[in-house]
Amino acid sequence: MMTVKEIREAPKLAPLYAKALLPHSGGGGLPDTEYVRAGIEFDPAHVAAYNQVCGFRLGDELPVTYPHMLAFPLQMALMTQPDFPFPLLGMVHVANRITRRRPVRLTDTGTMRVRAENLRPHEKGRQFDVISEYTTADGPIWTEVSTYLRRGGGEGGGKREQLAAPAPKAIWRVPGDIGRRYAEVSGDRNPIHLHPLTAKLFGFPSAIAHGMWTKARVLAAFEGRLPDAYTVDVKFKLPVLLPAKVAFTSWQTGDGWAFELWAAQKPKPHLEGTITPPDATPNPR
Repeated sequence: MMTVKEIREAPKLAPLYAKALLPHSGGGGLPDTEYVRAGIEFDPAHVAAYNQVCGFRLGDELPVTYPHMLAFPLQMALMTQPDFPFPLLGMVHVANRITRRRPVRLTDTGTMRVRAENLRPHEKGRQFDVISEYTTADGPIWTEVSTYLRRGGGEGGGKREQLAAPAPKAIWRVPGDIGRRYAEVSGDRNPIHLHPLTAKLFGFPSAIAHGMWTKARVLAAFEGRLPDAYTVDVKFKLPVLLPAKVAFTSWQTGDGWAFELWAAQKPKPHLEGTITPPDATPNPR
């Protein structure tokens, strides 16, 4: 039986990050808890700031990745609870799938629901999904499945074959401060994204770009070419070390698009994904 926790205002992220630093015993399965926030309205100024950071044009329709801004505080609240099986620090966001049934508009008012499910083994540990659903009077119009990996206890996947980078359609320069700029609009101030010094504390040679910024930046390249309803599914590969020069490529498939983002100077993949009709069979995780 799912326990529903209704939240009137978006949880403050700073206390949640502080909570994530505390010792966490964890263990057991995923909690049967759903966080619900109703009566959500959009702030045009915040949407405009998000669009600018991610490369979208201004308009009455929200970028397909923007509702993640509403879901993220609820996701953080869920994953920092004492009964959550894993500590927040050390979890890796490995995949993200968003389905849009119709465009989300600035004038919409709706409800966001967040829960975790599908805990399962992975070759490098265990993984699970965080499901976020935005509903209006039209029903569910936006759904996100964020897949997280908790490393440890897996059997290992062996050495992967080295691939050759495809011919790019565009080269983008990613500035060194994009982590701080995206953190300002998203509230996601994970130290691995903010500064080389804080990133080094967690084993990275420099700050890395947010995965959801990377996904948003790729989708901004498709503006004006996508239908009202679709699913965009990505797998996050190697992190984008800031500053960076990245190579973007895309191609049409039978029912949509496929795309990849690579390091521009080395054959290292950052992201791969597809854009398909909303009811297409999802890619296996």
